[in-house]
Amino acid sequence: MSTETQSLALLNTAAFLLCVSFCAYVLSILVFHLKSGRSRGGSPDGLDWHIIVPCRNEASVIGDTVRRLLCDFPQATVWCVDDASDDGTLAELAAFTDQPRVHVVQRQLPDARQGKGAALNAAWRRIEQSLPANADRSRVIVGVLDADSRLDPQGPVALSGRQYFGSAQVGAVQVEVRMLQCAPRRYAEPTEVSRWGRLLIRLQDMEFRAPIAAMQSLRRRTGSVAMGGNGQFTRLSLLNEIADQHGTPWHGALLEDFELGLHILLAGGRTEYCPESWVAQEALTRIRPLVRQRTRWAQGSMQCGRYLGRVLRSPRIRNSATLEIAHFLAAPWTQLLGTPIYIACLVVMSYYIDNTMGGLRGWWSSGGWGVPPLVLVFGIGPFALWGIVYRIRCEPQLSIPKALLLGVCHWLYSYAQSMAVWLAFARMVTARTDWQKTARASDPQPAPARAVGRVAVGQTAAVGRAAVPAQPRRAQPARRSGRNEGPRSIRPPRHLSHLTHLTTTPTTDRPAIAHIRK
Repeated sequence: MSTETQSLALLNTAAFLLCVSFCAYVLSILVFHLKSGRSRGGSPDGLDWHIIVPCRNEASVIGDTVRRLLCDFPQATVWCVDDASDDGTLAELAAFTDQPRVHVVQRQLPDARQGKGAALNAAWRRIEQSLPANADRSRVIVGVLDADSRLDPQGPVALSGRQYFGSAQVGAVQVEVRMLQCAPRRYAEPTEVSRWGRLLIRLQDMEFRAPIAAMQSLRRRTGSVAMGGNGQFTRLSLLNEIADQHGTPWHGALLEDFELGLHILLAGGRTEYCPESWVAQEALTRIRPLVRQRTRWAQGSMQCGRYLGRVLRSPRIRNSATLEIAHFLAAPWTQLLGTPIYIACLVVMSYYIDNTMGGLRGWWSSGGWGVPPLVLVFGIGPFALWGIVYRIRCEPQLSIPKALLLGVCHWLYSYAQSMAVWLAFARMVTARTDWQKTARASDPQPAPARAVGRVAVGQTAAVGRAAVPAQPRRAQPARRSGRNEGPRSIRPPRHLSHLTHLTTTPTTDRPAIAHIRK
C-alpha cells in the first residue's frame, strides 16, 4: 500500500471517528434531556440566602437588578462587589444605603480588577464575617448572579425542593440560563436591534436552553453537574471547606465557575441542575463580543485541564462522572485537532474533483453524490435538531420551519466557537491570562470622563460617621483597558456624604473592602 493511500485512509478514519463520537454524544445528551422530569419545590424560609453580584462598570444595569432582587427574593441578602468601577456604579449602589438587605463590598486598585473569582472571594469573606459564630453554615446558601440578571421569582421555591437544597446531600445547584431578551416581557424591556442581532440573541437563548441544558441533564445522571457563571448556588459550609484546603473558594481560572464545580466534586459534594427555575442575562448582539466571550470560556476550559489528574485519582468522583468531566476538558483540544482534519478532507475532495475526468460532473457520477448526505447527517444534523428540541421544550410558539431554520443557523453559529478555541489556544501559547469584561449594549459610549467611586488607598477624611476620599486632584479621563490601573484621587460624589456607615480597610495581602450599610 502506497504512502498516499495510507495517508488518505488515516485521514478518513480520523474524520469518521470524530464525526461518530460527536454524534453519539449528541444522541446521549438528547435522550437524557427528553426524559428528564420536573420536581416539586419547597419552602425557602428555612435557609439563609445570600446573593453576590460582581460589579465592574455596571452603572447601566445594576440599579434595576438590585431592585428586582429585593422585590422578587425577599429572603435574600444582596452583596454587590464594586470592582474598582469608573462609570458611576458606586453612585448607583449608594441609592440602596437605607436597605439593610443590601451591602456593598468595595475593592480598590491596585488589588481590584483581578478577575471575577477574586471579586467573589471578597464577598465570601464579608458574608462569613457577618454571620454569628454559631450559625449553621450548611443552611447558608450563597448565590452568584451577573449584574444584568433577572432571577425567576419562583427560583427560591424551586431551589428549596427535596431534590435540591431540601436535601442535605446537595452542596450546589445551577439553574437554567436564558437570554433576557427572550424572557417574559415583564422582565425584559424591548430594545432596538438589527435583524441579525435578534437572530444572534435567539441562537444564544437556544444554545443555553437546548444543548447546554441537555448536557446538564446527562451530568445529573453521571453526577458531574457543572456550575455556571450566572445562577449558581452553593452551601457556605462547602465553600469554607474548599477554602480550608486551598485558601479561597474561587481560584484563578478564567472559567472560575466550572473550576468551583470541580472543587465541590473533589471535596465530596453533590452538584445538581435545576431546570424548574431560571436566571436571564443580557445576550450579545454582535459577533465580535461573542467570540471574545467564548474565547475566554475556551481558555478557561483549557486551564482547568490541570485538574484532570486529580479527578482521575479521586475516590469521591464516580467513574461515569470522571468520563464526562474528561470529555468536557478534552473538548477544546478535540476541536483543535478536528479543524485541520476537516480542512484536509476538503482539500483532498477538491483535488479529486479537479483531477476526475469530467470535473465536478464526473466526480459526482462516480460516487461524489454520497458526500452531501454525509455532511447533512454528520455535520449539519447534530446542530440542526436542537432547533426542534428548542421548540418542543422551550418555545412552542415557534413554527416547525422556523425551528428548522434556527437549527441550521445554529450549525453556522458553531463556527464562532471553533474560531474562539483557536484564539484561546493562541492566548495559552503566548501566556496571556488577562480578563476583559464584555461590553454591554446599554453601556454609555464613550466612557464617562470622570470616574465615580474610585478611592485612592490611604487617602480618606472623616465626615460625621462616614469616611470619604480626601480632597482630590482633578480626575483623569476613564480608560477601558483590561490591565490594572494604579489608584487615582477623584472628587467624591456629593450623594455619598450622607452615608451612615462607610469603612475602608486597605491591606497589603487582600483587596480593600468597603462596607456600606445602614
